Amino acid sequence: MGRAFEFRKARKMKRWSAMSKAFTRIGKDIVMAVKEGGPDPDANSKLRAVIQNAKAVNMPKDNIERAIKRASDKSLGDFKEVLFEGYAPHGIAILVETATDNNTRTVANIRSYFNKCDGNLGTSGSVSFMFDHVCNFRINAEGMDLEELELELIDFGVEEIFEDEDGVLIYAPFESYGAIQSYLEDHNIEILSSGFERIPQVTKALSAEEVADVEKLLEKIEEDDDVQNVYHTMEESSAD
Repeated sequence: MGRAFEFRKARKMKRWSAMSKAFTRIGKDIVMAVKEGGPDPDANSKLRAVIQNAKAVNMPKDNIERAIKRASDKSLGDFKEVLFEGYAPHGIAILVETATDNNTRTVANIRSYFNKCDGNLGTSGSVSFMFDHVCNFRINAEGMDLEELELELIDFGVEEIFEDEDGVLIYAPFESYGAIQSYLEDHNIEILSSGFERIPQVTKALSAEEVADVEKLLEKIEEDDDVQNVYHTMEESSAD
């Protein structure tokens, strides 16, 4: 198996944020998708994808419809996606994806977390090159020949297809997202969820004490309401 498989397995072992945080994250994704392409999922592929993700985490239908309606309100401010890069203690690179309606607040908060936990907030491009930006799809592949599917998708740049208890996972470069989404929809292959991840090219193993130092910073960042995702180069298995 490749790096995407190992990355997915390690992330699943890690504690996930509370369900309320997942709902908050998806709520923002809905707002950004509606502002960008309108409230009709049939005409807005990005919104279609976010709704699939909302269903995957059991977000109630009422919550989804309410978020779409709220996003259609012209008076509602836009969320801007901002990427922060820096280092935790012990040379661990960190990427923080945020969605914010107040960049000044978010910058101040993220900087304070790094400062309080002996980390360093870097400049744009300082660590992002250490991660591969990829897209992923989780599909219902019941009764499907995975080898045949992989051959069909190889032209779209698909790098890994593997099966786990959540279904079949497809990984490809970030820019392949739209083409793969169109292919799956055109061939009536059910997309259970989809999204983007940043997979570290190299990870670093730490001692238990060092892991605790890094975890302290990660927890502070993950608790922030503006934070969507956090990625790092610490070897996940060493944090179990």
